[in-house]
Amino acid sequence: MDNRANKEADWIEEQLGRRTIHSTTGQVGMSAIWPASKILWLRNNEPETFAKTAKFLLIEDFFILLLTGQYASEDSLLCSTMYWDINTRGYWPDMLRLLGIQEAQLPQIHHPGTPIGNVTPEAASEFGLSTDTLICLGALDQACGAIGVGNVKPGIFSESTGAALASVAMATEPIIDPAGEMPCFASGIPGMYMVHSYSTGGMAIRWYRDTFCAGELASEHAGGINAYQAIDAAVESTPPGADGLRVLPHLQGSGPPDTDDEAKGVFLNVTLAHSKSHFARGIMEGVTMVLLRMIESTRILGVDVKEIRSLSGGAKSRAWCQIKANASGLPVHTMKTTEAAACLGAAILAGVGAGIWRSVEETATRLAEYDLEYSPDTSHRALYERMLSDYKLLMTEASPLFRKLAAA
Repeated sequence: MDNRANKEADWIEEQLGRRTIHSTTGQVGMSAIWPASKILWLRNNEPETFAKTAKFLLIEDFFILLLTGQYASEDSLLCSTMYWDINTRGYWPDMLRLLGIQEAQLPQIHHPGTPIGNVTPEAASEFGLSTDTLICLGALDQACGAIGVGNVKPGIFSESTGAALASVAMATEPIIDPAGEMPCFASGIPGMYMVHSYSTGGMAIRWYRDTFCAGELASEHAGGINAYQAIDAAVESTPPGADGLRVLPHLQGSGPPDTDDEAKGVFLNVTLAHSKSHFARGIMEGVTMVLLRMIESTRILGVDVKEIRSLSGGAKSRAWCQIKANASGLPVHTMKTTEAAACLGAAILAGVGAGIWRSVEETATRLAEYDLEYSPDTSHRALYERMLSDYKLLMTEASPLFRKLAAA
């Protein structure tokens, strides 16, 4: 990631205060990757370019401009700019003044799915489209994914275990975490919000496959079973708790609610009795502990969680889905739309915007179909509660060492 604006992010947080930033934007703190930090970096480091800039756009906004000639954006994406106010659903004047930009330099704000206009003749010729093609705004990837699996009302908790682990729980109003740990976003549904978190996820098991599974990969390439299926079989044959192995899966830092940019991976309590399969199970259980922290923090905020709907690559792992069900005590559902959930959510937004369907909620509920259900095995619940306690303690105790090693 582009972290050139670290100094700018720190300066903004010093000027406005972390608590004010969180209560206004819904985000838990400044980061170098947020657009506000990048705009300030541009002002500080390339003042001539900054002075000549007429508009500041997100990537989706730029594509909308190319296709329609209109300056338009939507609120689920704008949440992470840090110059959008989640309470007023408009731009935040104090942040704009701090950055030295005007509201006129930003696109007009709309709800996700809003029709913006037809493709211009120039764009139609360039992209091979008809000028009758209507362009509608989309939404944040996880907002679209939530819609695609029918997560359109409180009580449903959708999680995506891909390269990252991301979670979404719907709410009817902005929820500002008093502890300043969990972020809140506008959702893809007009007037709805989502408690949305993200951290290291499937990249940990992919790292394990690429680093330790040369034999499984060779077998896959020779026409055998997929390497991930082989890992799944090994995990299913390994007892819950991986014989005492504890894993922090944060190979690239950790996100909310335990945000720590310096966090790294940890394998604790390793003995001569542990085999390769223990490490695979330990990684899956470690990522599941992150998921439990997301669920726990979501519930503390008063948001109900009754079931988990899984999407992305992690949903293909029967072993992992069962671990998630056993550890959370909740039913885990994979969906027939699991791998294409975000695409389906975006299509639903476009269909509603074009007048094909009446509402996002109604259409998503109708199109989202269960594939598999994993019921929790309550006999393992006490073990996973102890493991969650161990995870919290390990994160707390390892944090100072992470910072020390990062500074070395």
